[in-house]
Amino acid sequence: MSIQETAARKAANGQRLSFTEALYLYKNVGLLDLASWARQAKIRQSGNKVYYNINRHINLSNICTASCPLCAFSCEEGDRRGFMLTKEDVIAKIKETIATVKGLTEIHIVSSLHPHNDFNYYIEILQTIKELLPHVHIQAFTPVEIVHFAKISGKSVKDVLHILQNAGLDSLPGGGAEILDDDVRQIICPNKATSAQWIDTIKTAHKMGMKTNASELYGHVETIEQRLQHLFTLRDIQDETGGFQAFISFPFFPANTAFPDIKPLTAYEKLKFIAISRLVLDNIPHVKAFWMMLTLPVAQFALACGADDLDGTVEEEKIIHAAGAATGQKMTTAQLEQVIRTAGYIPVQRDSLYNEIK
Repeated sequence: MSIQETAARKAANGQRLSFTEALYLYKNVGLLDLASWARQAKIRQSGNKVYYNINRHINLSNICTASCPLCAFSCEEGDRRGFMLTKEDVIAKIKETIATVKGLTEIHIVSSLHPHNDFNYYIEILQTIKELLPHVHIQAFTPVEIVHFAKISGKSVKDVLHILQNAGLDSLPGGGAEILDDDVRQIICPNKATSAQWIDTIKTAHKMGMKTNASELYGHVETIEQRLQHLFTLRDIQDETGGFQAFISFPFFPANTAFPDIKPLTAYEKLKFIAISRLVLDNIPHVKAFWMMLTLPVAQFALACGADDLDGTVEEEKIIHAAGAATGQKMTTAQLEQVIRTAGYIPVQRDSLYNEIK
């Protein structure tokens, strides 16, 4: 049997794909076939349900020591665009959220590698939020940030995670993975955590019982092979630990980065990658179509390509918009539910651990 026949049969039947088979499908099979197989894979995982949550994003600072060429959000100290939230600023944002957002279940925090904030700052931020919202899940700090905290505190990654857990941290968002290939990272993010450090931090969190997401930033300088190998690295980690809840693919936005001449990905390419991700990541329960990066129409189409989660209401987001995203800053639950229903699926409000709320 040819690789064409073998790969197609496995994809259609939900059997595990090899790298060679997945690469063949990704390079040679059109979106409609991939979407059909991925949609069946999604149905096997979560039926006709599509999830969302009521969350609130907070970015603590954009002042960063990493100076990643791919990043449009961060800036160096002294830049007039720079900001850093104090504990009082965070309290004000949380109180505003309490007053205006009904049914909040998650606070989501991703920030920068600040040159002067010590580890205690992050501990106090978590403690403050938990005091104000004791029953709300805090999903905060990418593995890249955790590695930074270990460096500035002189502690191990495991000790840092234990301390943050005790302060109120519930799970990690899983960002900062970009492409888990150090040749690529030397070009796009040479001054932050290596592939091995990201993987070690994720595995450590999982082995401590902490759930995380998995992510990939694609569509910049990586090859198709490197883009796909990233998925297989995540699949191997999940085989070992079982700690990933969802996979999120982030298409690269070149505006305001060191790569302005890179052609932005088309909707076709974004949807095709979501479909191949669902087929490869057979052991990760959920695949997100992050509406804020995709736009709502593309995110809705992604539900027919294997995705089963639109993320959440968000409320405020700075990182993606700094790179040129033109979507809104927030979404209502009614809007998210309408998008899901009109695509033919059942909207399910979830918490951060995918427990169904309604």
